[in-house]
Amino acid sequence: MTDGRPCKVCNFTRQKSYGVVVPSLDQLKKKGCEFLGVNPTDPVTVVLEGDGTIVEDQAYFLCLPFNTKFMLLRDKETWAPARKIDGGTAWMARESMLLEADAVDSAVVATPWCNLALQLKENLNSIILMSEGDLQSLVDASCSELASVLGFQEKKTQELQETLQRVLDRKEEERQSKELLQLYLKAVGKEDGQQGDPSPPSQDGAGDVDMPDGMEVDSASGFLTRTLMVLKGKTSPETRLSTEDLQVVVSKGLEAMQQVLGWDAARTSKLLQACEAELSARLQQIQAMQSISSTQQDGSTQKEGAGTATQGGS
Repeated sequence: MTDGRPCKVCNFTRQKSYGVVVPSLDQLKKKGCEFLGVNPTDPVTVVLEGDGTIVEDQAYFLCLPFNTKFMLLRDKETWAPARKIDGGTAWMARESMLLEADAVDSAVVATPWCNLALQLKENLNSIILMSEGDLQSLVDASCSELASVLGFQEKKTQELQETLQRVLDRKEEERQSKELLQLYLKAVGKEDGQQGDPSPPSQDGAGDVDMPDGMEVDSASGFLTRTLMVLKGKTSPETRLSTEDLQVVVSKGLEAMQQVLGWDAARTSKLLQACEAELSARLQQIQAMQSISSTQQDGSTQKEGAGTATQGGS
């Protein structure tokens, strides 16, 4: 399959228009000249057909949506807005113009990481204001395209993506540690309530475990969009999922997760095995903490019983 971006090219009269798939601005010029019958040695200027904006930078070209329409101008040719048709025949041309616009709009695919990359290029410190979703989109972006937009070498861009991934991993580890601590405190609180106050637990929501910041639920899979984003991450996704998410992933099984992720059986099976191992390790940690808590409480009970017996004997 050709690696490139779908575009449209036309001449300054708009009488000729062709669809092309090209990976770069230079290739757009080359293919455009070929289709429009322009001598490839003649200098041409590429502008946006809609408003005449000059496109002379590869980074800007990559940021434009798919199926953007470009106009190739030769020497002495100038851009002009599309001529409006008036009079009784206007409706005859309007329908075909709307159909063409609809066809272009329906095929437009946005690149959400591109604007983020331009922000970084302008001010690298803007990274501290980005959300986890923003950081993940930069990590998942093509290294070569991201390097082109940032103006970095690919090696430096790869190092940047690896650093962003480590930041995301650290945030997830902090979230998991908080969740484990909350589960432990909740377990201890329940045991204290059973030994002390026999009254039913409060219904006002006190003591509930704070859930991580939620996101929209994907209707097709039933997973949070954040969970899907983490599952498809590049580095140890199982360590960045909550315990509850791990239980859901493991319970769905191989075939269901293949459909959710769109992966082959081998890759999906490897992820499921990693999730099962991570879930088992976490459950063992929780059981160990509960065991420690139970041992401490048994020791306190024995000491209280011994003290009572001593008082009775005296």
